[in-house]
Amino acid sequence: MLQMSDWMVYRNRGGPDTRYSSRSQSIDETRPPVHQWTHLRSSRSRPKSTDSSHHVSSLSASMDIARGNAASVSNSSTSSVNNTDKDDAVNPLVLRHGRRYLRDLSYPLPCDLPELHRQNLHTLLATEVFGKALCSPFVKKRPPKNVLEIGCGTGFWSSLCHDYLTDLGVLNVSFTGLDIVRLAPDLEKQGINWKFVQHDIRRLPLPFDDEEFDLVLLKDLSLVVHSGAATERLLDDAIRVLRHDGVVEIWETDHIIRSLQPYPPTAASLIKRPEEQARALETGTFIVSPATPFSKAQNKYLGDFNTWIQEACDRRKLSPVPCANVQPMLIQETDSLCDIGFRRVAIPFGEMKWERHDPKRRRAAAAEKGKGKSLAEPDDSVLSEEQASLRTTALLVVVQLIESLEPVLKEVSSKNQEEWQRWWAWMMADLFEQGGAEMGDCLELGAYWARKI
Repeated sequence: MLQMSDWMVYRNRGGPDTRYSSRSQSIDETRPPVHQWTHLRSSRSRPKSTDSSHHVSSLSASMDIARGNAASVSNSSTSSVNNTDKDDAVNPLVLRHGRRYLRDLSYPLPCDLPELHRQNLHTLLATEVFGKALCSPFVKKRPPKNVLEIGCGTGFWSSLCHDYLTDLGVLNVSFTGLDIVRLAPDLEKQGINWKFVQHDIRRLPLPFDDEEFDLVLLKDLSLVVHSGAATERLLDDAIRVLRHDGVVEIWETDHIIRSLQPYPPTAASLIKRPEEQARALETGTFIVSPATPFSKAQNKYLGDFNTWIQEACDRRKLSPVPCANVQPMLIQETDSLCDIGFRRVAIPFGEMKWERHDPKRRRAAAAEKGKGKSLAEPDDSVLSEEQASLRTTALLVVVQLIESLEPVLKEVSSKNQEEWQRWWAWMMADLFEQGGAEMGDCLELGAYWARKI
């Protein structure tokens, strides 16, 4: 499996990294040290078939095709330039606010390399936290032969699923990616049996026969499809193209940031799932259950973001908290689905003070650092380098999301360019230099699955 260190080495040495390129000098001075997010590691090996540099270079080529001329794209998210493409019929992307967006879609995120890299990093982070690319237990019991990823984007999740299935000895799996515009590279060059189908997922039915696939994947579509009836109709059609005993798996991420309260208890239902508990302890993350205590975001700037993203989603009829909606939606499909399961995980953005006094985490840290010996001081960090890197990556994913949503957030917050730049600089300094990420605020991920009756 692709290691996180490989991905971040690419970003640091050769890949596009535009987090701060367009900021003023005063804002650039708030930039955190590079070492805070470049050493992302995984103890798991990857198969030789996965090559991160090949994937991202192929992705760049695909973007060239989709947008016409890559050199013409400004990676600045703060530019006020607003151009109109000459050939509407050929180029599906348009330049707004200095970044590329889908021309005829209200999708609020840009569709350029920096945002696609953020989404891939997000996918890789989720895979690391869950410990595998597919969470459904039925994949091992009944391996799929035909897989459909709805809203595939770069196809990165499909490539990780291919590697995961290959590790299980499941070969010759056919993958199909579906999206409104082709952004994925030619995965066949990576040894994956892959084809792309261009289609707007908001227009149903999907262009497939009934019961055509063994596994249907949907990931992070909460900012694409309207919440409520539209999302339910898409799920119904995903079930339609799924074969009997096939599996639908959905990964989502909440956009509203919440704060994890000290010493969250272990839910009784998780006692029978030791693998998940072990993975959470290994990665320094927390399993989310109804018993997990949360409060509103403690960081002022993340609280601002919560207010703005809630308003932006309400205006567009999108859900800012999709993780709360997926399981009830699956349960409603009583005539079609059974064996519904889920995993929810919270990744804190930094080390929380109370963690250093948690006996369970101190024992785990001592075993990691000193072969079972106690930590020297009560204030010693209980996080390994890998755990700290995962948390910094979660924070980076959110910060880059805020940057990608800049035009939308400026609109709902009524901030002008100067006010936004000032707010951004204060946020970056607070989160990366002043301990603002150590208050318990988290990124919440969810994986959900069900089997077709």
